[in-house]
Amino acid sequence: MTTVPPTARCPVLAPQPVDLIDPDLYHAGGAHEAWRRLRREAPVSWQPVGDIGYWSIVGHAEANRVLRDHATFTSEQGTLLNLLGKGDPAGGRQMAATDPPRHAHLRGPLQQALSIKTVENDREAIRRVVVDLLRPLADGGPYDFAAAMATLPMAVIGTMMALPQQDWPRLVRLAHACIAADDPEFQLADGPQATLVTAHRELFAYFQDLVTERRRAPGDDLVSVLLTMELDGRRLSPGEIVSNCYSLLLGATVTTAQPPIAAMVELAGTPVLDDWAAHPELLGSGVEEALRWASPTQHFMRHTTRDVEVRGVPIPAGDAVVVWLASANRDETVFADPYTFDIRRRPNKHIAFGVGAHYCIGHTVARVALRILFAELLGRFTDFELAGAPRRMRSNVIAGFTHLPVTARTR
Repeated sequence: MTTVPPTARCPVLAPQPVDLIDPDLYHAGGAHEAWRRLRREAPVSWQPVGDIGYWSIVGHAEANRVLRDHATFTSEQGTLLNLLGKGDPAGGRQMAATDPPRHAHLRGPLQQALSIKTVENDREAIRRVVVDLLRPLADGGPYDFAAAMATLPMAVIGTMMALPQQDWPRLVRLAHACIAADDPEFQLADGPQATLVTAHRELFAYFQDLVTERRRAPGDDLVSVLLTMELDGRRLSPGEIVSNCYSLLLGATVTTAQPPIAAMVELAGTPVLDDWAAHPELLGSGVEEALRWASPTQHFMRHTTRDVEVRGVPIPAGDAVVVWLASANRDETVFADPYTFDIRRRPNKHIAFGVGAHYCIGHTVARVALRILFAELLGRFTDFELAGAPRRMRSNVIAGFTHLPVTARTR
């Protein structure tokens, strides 16, 4: 890790510095204003963190470049800011923390297992889950839309991984503790670091037991696919399988729950939801706009493998580079009127699922689930209103809400 003093980087220090790592920035809803200023004044800037730091990338073009160029910007030293300066023990073993060509060897079989054909076979099961989740909304009283949506991805990925349904609530809680350890909703009394350590330990222990059981009785689920995969001419080790089970669970938790919540926060009480319901041909473009609007994964971190320039700014080899996806998805040079939720937005070049070799492997599953969710929600209900203040998640990893009371009327 390069530790050039901040004073040596004065030409690219962020103006009126704001701590983009601070989870309170996101809890208070101030991140987009900070990113907008950085896009205008310092699209590539050095953000000091103690005696180290990272380069902040806030523009769409630069984000695309960093995420596509795995040879210059490696994933194997950590992909999230909580690993800044620490390295990643999963580097080269977990799909999300492995560069091509090894990444492709891990990704291929799982990509096939998550193909549109396979997911379509689960469409009716997903629809039943969605209908059950939405049923209490018909009662007329306040309905916690955010809490309900938090359970949706677990039902989908839990089915595809053949995880026992009685384990789903615990796994939802542990997954959120991993991605929002700073949030009081999920934090243990000993603080965020203890929360992370405990959640990681419990999830890894859970998947270790699951892998042992699945070896004895394999099926056609995603865990069984991992058991048959090979890397460098050998089967994956138990540790590699467990690490990738963990990655699949967290990826699903992040990508599926928050887009409908963010859409509801923005659109409840407006005519847009009824407009959307009246035009089912806009289901696809509306879902893509919900993904852009939510940008559930706020950032990805990479490390430079060589000296490089990004937008004319020299970045030394070994430095951390952080791409803010949520900022790139509001880039005024790419998206017309980016702070308007436009269900008719075309084209929509959002990077909510990332871009390049690490494009989210579960994007097909997420899109199918979201289309089913919005089709059922808009087809069954109208007159959506907020019944209380939304509560934002306290996390620099996931952009989201933990509670959103709403009311609606059945059609």
